[in-house]
Amino acid sequence: MKEFETIAAVATSLGEGGIAIIRISGKDALKSVANIFKGKNSRDLNDIKSYTMRYGHIIDKENNEIIDEVIVSFMKGPKSFTAEDTVEINCHGGVIATNRVLEEVIKQGVRLAEPGEFTKRAFLNGRIDLSQAEAVIDIIRAKTELSMKSALAQSEGRISREIKALRHKLLGIIAHIEATVDFPEDDLEETTSEITGSQLRSVLEEIDKLLSSADEGKILREGLDTVIVGKPNVGKSSLLNALLMEKRAIVTEVPGTTRDVIEEFISLDGVPVKIIDTAGIRDTEDIVEKIGVEKSKEKINYADLIILMLDLSRELDSEDLEIINYIRDKKYIVLLNKSDLPNKLDKNMLKDLNFQYIMEISAVTGEGIEKLKEAIKKLFFNGEITSKDAVITNARHKQALIHARQNCRAAVEALKNTFAIDLASIDLRNAWMNLGEITGETLEEDIIDKIFSEFCIGK
Repeated sequence: MKEFETIAAVATSLGEGGIAIIRISGKDALKSVANIFKGKNSRDLNDIKSYTMRYGHIIDKENNEIIDEVIVSFMKGPKSFTAEDTVEINCHGGVIATNRVLEEVIKQGVRLAEPGEFTKRAFLNGRIDLSQAEAVIDIIRAKTELSMKSALAQSEGRISREIKALRHKLLGIIAHIEATVDFPEDDLEETTSEITGSQLRSVLEEIDKLLSSADEGKILREGLDTVIVGKPNVGKSSLLNALLMEKRAIVTEVPGTTRDVIEEFISLDGVPVKIIDTAGIRDTEDIVEKIGVEKSKEKINYADLIILMLDLSRELDSEDLEIINYIRDKKYIVLLNKSDLPNKLDKNMLKDLNFQYIMEISAVTGEGIEKLKEAIKKLFFNGEITSKDAVITNARHKQALIHARQNCRAAVEALKNTFAIDLASIDLRNAWMNLGEITGETLEEDIIDKIFSEFCIGK
């Protein structure tokens, strides 16, 4: 275990609440809290056992006044989250009470924790690997039950086991190749090429399988960016309200009511879908509306899915056709809104679009909303959203796997030439290092620091 300063932070959200938790971790955690704790019947913390709690008060040492009524729990390292001695003070919620207790802890020589420092210590002390540590923040930020389950599986080591098994296979292949290079008199080149070539293809298949889950995994982790676009007054805000089943966006018959981008999350069979209602795209002299239109175009460029809304009760004009051309090469669904009104739109003008993803709806009555949801599932999840054994949800993990695959393919090519068999060993060592970046075994310290800096304080 590494030696660190004792740290403390509020582990719960600051604000009004029943309970707040202050977490202290490090070799002086128990001593620091014992100095300011007065238990019932004058019991202190010197004889507290691991995984037990004690009721009492936190005391202001300077004037011996009671600060708050608390329950203190103790977890002796290495059987704690950080693998260090850890104390948690359960005090009353509220900014004043929580900060006063924390202030008294800091006076005992304890340092305020940096963002993610508790989880970082768990990683550095070997209790969890880096992919498990990253899953902790994904659990906190999860927006649906399915995305939380995926993050929880990663925190329990599902991805880690897959990666460690691949690294173990690569080490075996490297050892076989280097035996061939070190003992050329045994004439092992041909055998090595056949055996390791077959083993490498197996490794590549497993890497490809993990990478195939990355696109769906990114959506599970970050949500599916879905932009609703169209001319003013075609029903974009009404669709947003229908999907959310509440009146989130203002709906009027006045064109240009939506001046800014509105973002909301919905759950689609457990997948977080970020619905973005944009300002209507049209030429306008209104400065504020013009800014909204520019923001709309910007959101389209980065969206995973574009929902184009057209008005069935009106003929297509040049502005509609301009938007159609703008989204043609992206993933889209075209909604022909206001199906409850007389039809004036010529569908032949949509012949260049995929009719599989063109559907009539009524955002006011809700007709066609379920059909829209099914189309989204078909576009991104082959019609069915399921939980897989191992899903790559992190862009950093995906990049490491891509580099590992490139190096493995280079090794396969090198093995075809017996004069370059030692080059295969170099490529495979690089692949082994690439995979180690996922679990943190071969990652540089500055990158590790950056990863944990994105955590919240207290975790």
